[in-house]
Formats: sequence, C-alpha cells, structure tokens
Amino acid sequence: MYYALRKGCYIRKIGNFGYIKSSGLFNDLAFDQSGQVFLSALSRTPKSLEKLSEEIAAAFIDIKSGDIIGDVKEFFDNLADDGYVVCGATYRETNDNNMGFDYSEVKQINLEEDYTPKNFRSANDTQEVLDKYFRANPYLSNFQIELTSKCNERCIHCYIPHEYKNTDISADLYYGVLEQLQQMGTLGVTLSGGEPMAHPQFKEFLLAAKEKDFYVHVLTNLTLLDDDIVRIMKRGNACGVQTSLYSMIAEHHDAITTVKGSFEKTKAAILRLIGNNIPVQINCPVMKANRDDVADVIKWGHEHKIRVNVDYSIMAEYDHRTDNLANRLSPEECRSVIKSIIENDETYRVDISGLDSVAVSNYDYDPNEPFCGVAVNTACMVANGNVYPCPGWQSYVCGNLYEKSLSEIWLESNEMKKLRALKRGDMKKYSSCKNKAFCSPCPGRFANESPTGNPMEVAEHFCAVAEVNRQTVLEYLKKVKQ
Repeated sequence: MYYALRKGCYIRKIGNFGYIKSSGLFNDLAFDQSGQVFLSALSRTPKSLEKLSEEIAAAFIDIKSGDIIGDVKEFFDNLADDGYVVCGATYRETNDNNMGFDYSEVKQINLEEDYTPKNFRSANDTQEVLDKYFRANPYLSNFQIELTSKCNERCIHCYIPHEYKNTDISADLYYGVLEQLQQMGTLGVTLSGGEPMAHPQFKEFLLAAKEKDFYVHVLTNLTLLDDDIVRIMKRGNACGVQTSLYSMIAEHHDAITTVKGSFEKTKAAILRLIGNNIPVQINCPVMKANRDDVADVIKWGHEHKIRVNVDYSIMAEYDHRTDNLANRLSPEECRSVIKSIIENDETYRVDISGLDSVAVSNYDYDPNEPFCGVAVNTACMVANGNVYPCPGWQSYVCGNLYEKSLSEIWLESNEMKKLRALKRGDMKKYSSCKNKAFCSPCPGRFANESPTGNPMEVAEHFCAVAEVNRQTVLEYLKKVKQ
C-alpha cells in the first residue's frame, strides 16, 4: 500500500505538535509528538507503507519498522478516511487518486444535515489544543498580505477610506516577505487588497506563493477573474477564495459596490470557480441596503455547497471616521437578520442547539484568554510595508518591513507584546454582562469606533446587538422545544 498527502492539504510542525489542514473541507487536526513524527514522514510523493514505517521507526529508540507497521497503517488509513491522505495499491494508482478537492464529493447542504465532516480523530478539539499552545508560544500561522490598496469597487460600508486606496506592493518586498514566512514555518498566506487582482503582478505573486507550498487564500471581489488566474489557482494545490456577495438581486448588490454589473461578474466567477473545483466561501456583510436579502444568499450558497458567513455589524473606518456606519443596521434591525440566519443556516442552528436560558445564564469563559488570534497566531501587512494586527485595524502599526524583519516585529515589537497582554478578563463590562454568550468583543472594532483609538472602549452598538441576539436565539429555542 502507498500513501501521499492529498492535494490541498498541508503539514506543519508547531512546537511539538504535528498539524495537518485541508483547504477544501476546512478541517484540521493536531497530533502529539508521536503523531508529529508519523506526519513528518508523509509527503506529496507516494511512499510505500514499508518505507513510511522505516522512516518513522528510525525516529524512535529501539523500535523496528516491523513493530509499528500496523500502527502506521492505521494512522494513515484514518487520515485517508478523513480526506487528508490518498492511497493506492501502487505508486501510480496513488498518484492517479490524488485529484485534490472536488465539489462532487461535498455533500449537498440541507436543513437536516450540514456538509462539514464531523469524524474527528483527535481526542480534543484541534482549535482548543492549538489556542492553548499559542497563548504561551506565539506562532505566526497565518499572514495576510495586501498586494494593493487600489480597488475597482467603492463599497459603501468599506472600513478602508477611499483616499488611501492608492498603493501597490513592490515585487522586492513581496518576495522578501514570502521568504521570511517560509523561514518562520507559516502555514497560510492570504492575498488581499483593495482588490488583489488589480495589482499588475498578481498572477506572478499568486504562483510564487503556491510554489512555496503555502495554503494560499485570496480575498477578492472576483470581477477581474480570467482564464490565466483560474489556471494558476488550479495548478498544484488549488488555493481557496473568499468573496463578498451582498444579494441575489443585482441592483441591491451593485448599489453596495457602486459598480453597475458587478453582481453578474461576481456570481459568474463563483460558479466558474466551483466548476474548476476551487474552494470558495461567500461573505455577506449585511446593511440597510440588503437587510432583506440574507436568506436568499444563504440558500444560493447552500445550493452550490458553499459556506456563507454573515456579518450584520459592519465596522467603522480605521481612521476613526464613522461615515460608513450610516449604512449599518440598528440593533433592532439586526433581529430579522438573526432570525433569517437561524431559519436558513444549519451550521448556526447546530452551534446554538445546546443552549437554553440556564446555559446562557451560566455561560463563563477563561479570563486569561486572548480576544482572538491577532498577535497570537495571525497578523497582516499593507502594501507600504506596515504590519498591523488584523485587516480592519490598520491604525495600529506594529512595525514596517522596510525597517525590520517580520520575525523581529512579530516577536519583539512593543505593539505586539501589548496586544498579547490584552485578556478577556481585562474588559470588565464584558465579564459581568448577561449577553456575553452572544458577544465576541473585538478590540479592533472598538478601536476604530473610538475617537481616541482605544481598543478597550466598548462600543455600545455591539452590546445592544448582543442583547437582541440573545433574545432572538432564546425565543427560537423555546419555540422548538415546546
């Protein structure tokens, strides 16, 4: 029997952990030190069971390959069952089986069963294991690179002020950053903008990131997608794409992007990616212009086996202006959107199924937890070389890559250290709030909305939305349990 890492899957060593991720099924697994040794023997080139057993046995003291061949087979058979590994009776058969992500293998989403595989092999939740490790050992797992701040759309809710959309990243800076990320063992690289495809060297940049075996993700409006880009995306490990679709009504979508015809281009491009087996996700930011259109976007996504992420609380511009918030839903307007999500998104219904009024009242959290992954396992950069915590929080500059290496900024900058020192327990209002089970306090959102840029100054809008969310969810759960 032969085994090989499946196209679209990636392996990294994180401390003593072995980590494997599938870009198509959006699954991942973490293994202990022994599991890490097993994973390290796997490659994209098929290896026989005997060869794998020999390499793994060599990493242990007084262990012969014959002693562990059964364990090795079970380990890789399980990974094959979960979609991370391909196998075959011969080298050629294994190569022929390695077709990568295929939408035909994804189960249709319906109101009864979510398409996300639920057969996990790890004893503990992968994210919990890694989050605990990252708290004490910051590891830059994912890095977002803004290729250009220029954009061919002018979305009415955008948190990037339009007058700042005028810079392309230099080729030297881009390739230098890729080299540094490879040296740091980073897994994921996200190419963003502005509109990343508007950069004149986008195709070369995309190919370079893929050839370094990063899990490459592209944040794009897809209106500039062409045949060459599709071919590059499919080459080797197909990369993932995330795009925004605001409505299934063209006029509503185009009113948000302020570009006529953008809906038809984005929709057609999504279908084109699906037809080429390129994993794609949809974001649906909801505002006054599309508040009644959420259900149709979710349904359309589900019909095409695509995840739809809904955000009904858009954030202020990063220079602390709040003009774009004129488009934001009021807390009460969020109620109908939340109801629509509950009714149409099976994944969300599964998430809330175990809740009731008692569970909500007793909800607790670790006060020493960070708010999110910024400065713990993720960071971003803009085209001028500035490094910052997350896409929306560009006013908080942690360093510039023309002046310092990424490793120096990540490990040594005072700004990163301050972010790592922020804990959920520091936000007293959150810790005593009855709605905390329905709130994910975000220092970046708070900083943008604060006139002084204070990340701990709670924006009351989000508190009010959490209250509406709690009421709506509990009303739904009470109704279904009657």
